[in-house]
Amino acid sequence: MLGPGYEAIELPLGEDAEGEVVATLVRRRGDEPSRRAVLYLHGFVDYFFQRHLADFYVALGYDFYALDLRKYGRSLRPHQTPNFVRSLSEYFPEIDEAVRIVRDVDGHDTLLLNGHSTGGLIAALWADRVRGRGLVDGLFLNSPWFDIAEPWPMRKAGAGLARMLGGRFPTAKLPAGVSDLYARSLHRDHGGEWEFDLGWKPLLGFPVRAAWLDAIRRGQLRLHRGLAVDVPVLVMASERSVRPKPDAPDLTSADAVLDVEHMARYAPRLGPVVTLVRIDGGLHDLVLSAKPVRDRVFDELTRWMRGYLPPATNAPVG
Repeated sequence: MLGPGYEAIELPLGEDAEGEVVATLVRRRGDEPSRRAVLYLHGFVDYFFQRHLADFYVALGYDFYALDLRKYGRSLRPHQTPNFVRSLSEYFPEIDEAVRIVRDVDGHDTLLLNGHSTGGLIAALWADRVRGRGLVDGLFLNSPWFDIAEPWPMRKAGAGLARMLGGRFPTAKLPAGVSDLYARSLHRDHGGEWEFDLGWKPLLGFPVRAAWLDAIRRGQLRLHRGLAVDVPVLVMASERSVRPKPDAPDLTSADAVLDVEHMARYAPRLGPVVTLVRIDGGLHDLVLSAKPVRDRVFDELTRWMRGYLPPATNAPVG
């Protein structure tokens, strides 16, 4: 689907209450052998389609990998409820397996974990879980979902409803969701720059399920209490957020999904070495922003990688 140079590896993960579960590891190697790699985790109502992101990493000498997590994108099966899990730890087995392939099978000794939005929250929790094991060398979080983007009373009420329903009616639909305005601003058919599969990333998103939102909230509260990620972390966020309205003047130059102040507030609780960069004009997915803005994103990321990640080695691969 992505064109020449890409491979898709299906990772079997057994069964859950809905049946067979798989994840999909997308791989793109550079033209020259490398012992450095990146593993990308997507966000909610998302999957990997950002080929220019892979181009960026490959140009820096990193082999690129991306996970379509269980019940998302290439991993979604007809018998499954899209994106549904009861705990964010359910994603850890596919991350574990992807990292095993990147390191032990493909022979990389430097690994950057890059998570966007929900993937940023999952990446942070996973990195905290494996601290001290030398599995990852850095963490880059692109607009991570550190808190629910609603006023405190609504956050509390929504979390309470999700917790109450999640035990008895785990797949119950909650009166919450995302506006289609952000996705429309991205898609080529609706005036945006990008092309993606509207079956896997629908404009109106997928329903928010009770147990899933409860899992998100429990993960966020775990982060709020403080993690101990033992590698350098880069958190990037837009300079400002905007409520998604048709007449919002900065819909295409601000985060229309999450509250960027939550990202800034909780970033220091990730670990002892955290860098926060705010991007003026950035969209929720910063690498999908207008070209001058995403160029700055890539410049800042390049500077951080060169300062914090281990330098390239000349040791043979494999």
